[in-house]
Amino acid sequence: MNIIASGKTDIGLRRSSNEDAYLIRPDLGCFSVADGVGGSAAGEIASRIFVETAHEVFGQTPGFSSIAPDILVQESFRLGNERILSHVAGHPDCEGMGCTAELIAFANDAYIIGHVGDSRTYLLREGELRQVTKDHSLVQNQLDQGLITPDAARKHHLRNVVLRVVGIKPSLGLDIIRGKSLPDDIFLLCSDGLTDMVEDDAILKTLSSSLGLDDKIDRLIESAKSAGGNDNITVVLCQVSSE
Repeated sequence: MNIIASGKTDIGLRRSSNEDAYLIRPDLGCFSVADGVGGSAAGEIASRIFVETAHEVFGQTPGFSSIAPDILVQESFRLGNERILSHVAGHPDCEGMGCTAELIAFANDAYIIGHVGDSRTYLLREGELRQVTKDHSLVQNQLDQGLITPDAARKHHLRNVVLRVVGIKPSLGLDIIRGKSLPDDIFLLCSDGLTDMVEDDAILKTLSSSLGLDDKIDRLIESAKSAGGNDNITVVLCQVSSE
């Protein structure tokens, strides 16, 4: 199967800088979105370190000829986490920087997702949109315990408190998700600048439209900005093709 992909990042309407980063490498079968955290602590450096590390790890083994993609995903997170911590050790003014990260790899008819934080990966299949990842956040924990409703979660004043971040601690809690990819599947990787602003139903409507991938991305970003554009917005779409 071939992967057709596109991506874009936008500063949004309220931020003075863009701390998001993304990676699109169909030739290597890997795609990523990272959202920097730490604000003045240089979150944009952390997100850039992560995507550059993933690019390096996958670039060393094109076509997965000798190493399983599961291992490459895990190594990308391990090494990215190590490099961010190392950067902070050499630059104390960057103390507190890190990033959330989504990384998806495709091999034959399988996909492997690595996930840390509250950026998300969705799958559109046969007209149904499913959130594949679960947020590592305080609000998600409260939602899981039944303490708040989904509607309250979207409006919660602590919804941006993230419990797992790449580059903050030596040990990293990484979610690995595996599955089989089918022709016409569309995977959406995005920062919370999209999902905090745009409801899943609206995302489904855009992804299900007849627009091309570039236009779908533009529409999603414009929807987030029309709703307030409170954060940086990054969107990567990967469509599976049997051609």
